[in-house]
Amino acid sequence: MAEDAKWPRAHSLISTKESAVGLIDIPAHITSISATDAHLTPAAIREALKRYSTFSYATYEEITTALQDLGAIEDPNSNEQRTIETIASAEKALTIALGGDNSITYAAALGVFGEDIANAGLITFDAHHDLRDGISNGSPVRRLIEAGLNPKHIVQVGINDFSNSYEYAKLAKDLGISVISRSTLELIGIQEACNLALGVAAGPGGKVFVDLDVDVCDRSFVPACPAAAPGGISAYQLRQAARLLAGHRQVRGMDITEIDATKDSDDERTVRLGALLVLEMLSGFQLRS
Repeated sequence: MAEDAKWPRAHSLISTKESAVGLIDIPAHITSISATDAHLTPAAIREALKRYSTFSYATYEEITTALQDLGAIEDPNSNEQRTIETIASAEKALTIALGGDNSITYAAALGVFGEDIANAGLITFDAHHDLRDGISNGSPVRRLIEAGLNPKHIVQVGINDFSNSYEYAKLAKDLGISVISRSTLELIGIQEACNLALGVAAGPGGKVFVDLDVDVCDRSFVPACPAAAPGGISAYQLRQAARLLAGHRQVRGMDITEIDATKDSDDERTVRLGALLVLEMLSGFQLRS
């Protein structure tokens, strides 16, 4: 790629210098229900940042907030405590975690919540409830509830038809989890969905974690997400959500999960979306008042 001094590239935002925003790689993949090489995705997203600039046309603002590199968690599947401690000790206004499969949401969220999990909130953009038994990429929401997160402070956006069983849907309802389904999202729009989600998750006054499971998107946008189905949300809607939610002060952690970089299309559209989600988060963060 040709270099241009007047066109700074987004990867230059990653630094070892102290910053309010941290970037951490959590390359978990071993417990995934479907075989995945999602552990290779954090590095691919970082590489894809080279393709984009640091200027947001929507806000007409240059991104000047650096991403403090918090490194990578070694063997995150068997080292969740290290993830929790690394994020907790960093004490960032916003921590962005690059997965890896969706199992990372458990440890990443606990690292953000700390001891105040009872007042914490969780927002997931996901086609699935992630309430399965056991430990896998299908269980982080259930595990967080078992760790003390109040299910009434959880909002799941984008839950899709034929992507969940009746038993798990009923469990979500019985627990009091708020659901904004794919069909409801189509009716109310992404802005209203984010407002409603923040009203529930941020209502108790604690820290909020946002899980962006990229398989919430239509499969045509995200061929590298094994569980993505035709008829999911658009890549643009997910980008909007990332910016809107990152703009809220109580949102202290966000993750990007379920991309398998080795399964991407030749144009790398899924990994590039992952890189753009990072930039949308930074753009939203800079809008905090």
